Amino acid sequence: MAESTMIDPEVATIVGRRVSPAQHLHARFAEAEVTGNRGVRLSELPFLTMVGLRVRQGSLARAVLRAGLEARLGTPLPTQYGKVAEGADVTVLWLSPDEFLLVSAAVAGDNLVEELSAIVAGSADAVVDLSANRTTFVLEGPAAREVLEKGCPLDLHPRTFTTGTAVNTNLGRVPVILHQIGADAYRIFPRSSFADHLGRWLIDAMAEFKVWEPS
Repeated sequence: MAESTMIDPEVATIVGRRVSPAQHLHARFAEAEVTGNRGVRLSELPFLTMVGLRVRQGSLARAVLRAGLEARLGTPLPTQYGKVAEGADVTVLWLSPDEFLLVSAAVAGDNLVEELSAIVAGSADAVVDLSANRTTFVLEGPAAREVLEKGCPLDLHPRTFTTGTAVNTNLGRVPVILHQIGADAYRIFPRSSFADHLGRWLIDAMAEFKVWEPS
């Protein structure tokens, strides 16, 4: 008999009571939104599933293990710095030669961690649930890049930073992972403890465009 995938009612209740790291700022995010041709919006996308994956290359055994991981993820793992791979239900961000961050919108009860752990069992590789480690901000709109440029040392011009790029960097002196998901859209992954500081920094950085918002 197949194992039931129903979520335990007690677990569902706990999940329903979760408070995101920046939930207290959601109203301020909405107030800070700017419309028009210099518009920019900020929101929090909380409770995404995030899994840290460490997998090295080298031997034939590792090639077989890697193939098993890629089969589950539905995509080859990225092999170049800054590149992102899109699987069936997960986005794979390359962080270092043997380190990846898997991001999924999976709901509670998803068994991604368990499945990947079973694949790497007995090896020196590792799978760690990091879902509580970070939250996700979404910054989008024509002025999104200009907002980021106020506090990010990277060259974010489209000639060097394009859709599908994700790197470790700093934003407003906060260590983050920055992932461009569209021409004018970015996901920002700060550690949960920095969510309040970075959220307020982004609101302040957006204020310039609010002043010039068409009435």
